[in-house]
Amino acid sequence: MVPNPCSWPCRTGSPCLEPGPVNHGPNSQHLIFPVRLSPSASSTACVAHRRSPSREPSSGAAAVLLSRRILASPPLSTAQPSSCLISAGERDNGSGGDGTPGTPSPTHGARVRHRKRSSDVPSDLNKTNGPNLLLNDQNKYKSMLIRTYSSLWMMAGFVFLIYMGHLYIWAMVVVIQIFMASELFNLLRRANEDRQLPGFRLLNWHFFFTAVLFAYGRFLSRQLVNTVTSDKLLYRLVSGLIKYQMFICYFLYIAGFVWFILTLKKKAYKYQFSQYAWTHMILLMVFAQSSFTVANIYEGIFWFLLPASLIAINDVAAYFFGFFFGKTPLIKLSPKKTWEGFLGASVTTMLSAFVLANFMGHFQWLTCPRKDLSTGWLHCDPGPMFTPESYDLPGWIPRWIPWQEVAIMPIQWHALALGLFASIIAPFGGFFASGFKRAFKFKDFGDSIPGHGGFTDRMDCQMVMAVFAYIYYQSFVMVQDLSVETILEQILRNLTFEEQHDLYEQLGKLLTRGNRC
Repeated sequence: MVPNPCSWPCRTGSPCLEPGPVNHGPNSQHLIFPVRLSPSASSTACVAHRRSPSREPSSGAAAVLLSRRILASPPLSTAQPSSCLISAGERDNGSGGDGTPGTPSPTHGARVRHRKRSSDVPSDLNKTNGPNLLLNDQNKYKSMLIRTYSSLWMMAGFVFLIYMGHLYIWAMVVVIQIFMASELFNLLRRANEDRQLPGFRLLNWHFFFTAVLFAYGRFLSRQLVNTVTSDKLLYRLVSGLIKYQMFICYFLYIAGFVWFILTLKKKAYKYQFSQYAWTHMILLMVFAQSSFTVANIYEGIFWFLLPASLIAINDVAAYFFGFFFGKTPLIKLSPKKTWEGFLGASVTTMLSAFVLANFMGHFQWLTCPRKDLSTGWLHCDPGPMFTPESYDLPGWIPRWIPWQEVAIMPIQWHALALGLFASIIAPFGGFFASGFKRAFKFKDFGDSIPGHGGFTDRMDCQMVMAVFAYIYYQSFVMVQDLSVETILEQILRNLTFEEQHDLYEQLGKLLTRGNRC
């Protein structure tokens, strides 16, 4: 009794050879071929062919022969009882479907394995992103609770660090950068290749900390020098490090470059060079942009806190507007993004920027720049940007309103520019991250933050915003006039202690001569 060959595994799309579970004599085998029943049929029939050692046709030739014989016969109905097709060779020998010679098959039907046509589209994809929208998500309330819980914890920690001051915020940024680098380094990591390359993973971190030394050495050299001016020996050491900082960083980079060349291993060249390029992309796209955040912090916490808050507000508003009203998909890269969420978040962000700028502008702790790395309280002249100016309300305003003028800080007009960028341009940082994740077929960069993914998932828009805030401040807000304070900073940064002492004596002589005249 020959078992039904259609129960054997058979790969559709190409002929496959499978030994029969029962031999019909020595060296006898069964061949199973998927054959299309007719040119218009969308299903395939599994055909058993008995092969003897005396005739050994190739598997490809056997498949073509069987296909021609079946296609020449009338099309089989897929609704007939299931029974496997018996090859012409077995019919000629009088073998039936049950393996008994001379016994005809009880039916001429065939077990047909239905297969989806290439043009078939799953039903859930025929709808225009319907199942992907938050409005149609069955688990959206559970997801919202998890995201809300995590967000509250992050906000509490963030407020605490703002209270502690500039140095602690800088430490927070560095920790976030380390987590982001770890997530991205592990993203394209292959365990098998790494086991064959001991120490290769350390090279990524060598380049990362070289970039840390270069970026923060440039951004915070002034604050570092001002911190150690009281100690003569430490001042000389720090001044020397700042003077040769660029050379030191370049030497460290070249050392990493040579290290990379020496670790190249045969059969792993492609993986190693891809990791080298991936590391530099991380440093350029992630670390370089996020480092501008620290420069903003020491120009005044206001220039760090307001842009970061606007991104968070835009993200939360887009989520809730899309949660309750989202129906129109915005972009294919992020199926859950909707036009309703985008527009609602834009209006909310603009209004929040105008209001938050006025609120934050009243706190010197937020508006005063920090000139050193200390953590004490700050007191400074707020300057014209944070001094309210009165504006008369237009005549069409009803007279029953209790006030006829309003006080607006000039910084509030600049805040509108930040809000516009945060609501229109910064989300494209998130779209870029979404496209990258889709290209490599993963959902999140990590799972460090419940409901949000990894740190990289939360910082994608923040990096774009940090660069814009820094450039905007340097271009439109910072006073460019040369002042006594600026000159003193240049003296402290570029002159040694002895040179500063000589300058002091010469200035004293000039002032003495001026008084005599």
